[in-house]
Amino acid sequence: MKAGIHPIYELRVFHCYGCNHEWSTRTTIKPTTADGKVHLDICNNCHPFFTGKQRLVDKEGRVERFRKRYEKSDASVEKAAAAAATEKTETVDAKS
Repeated sequence: MKAGIHPIYELRVFHCYGCNHEWSTRTTIKPTTADGKVHLDICNNCHPFFTGKQRLVDKEGRVERFRKRYEKSDASVEKAAAAAATEKTETVDAKS
């Protein structure tokens, strides 16, 4: 391996602002604060996905709303097509 091109792999303390949990692990991340800790906004102790407090979104309602929206537009397209056919028939009758 070439010397001087690899990042330094050191033991660092990580601190979570969400739950004030701290743990040590080895990393190449350099701390940005004077206390020598790497600060995080959220960790696995306070994240809703890992704690089981995650909210499930009702996706069935979204699909139903989508279908209703396009059913209305399909009906309006059919009305427009019927009106165009009626107008075309009246135009043909008027020419004869």
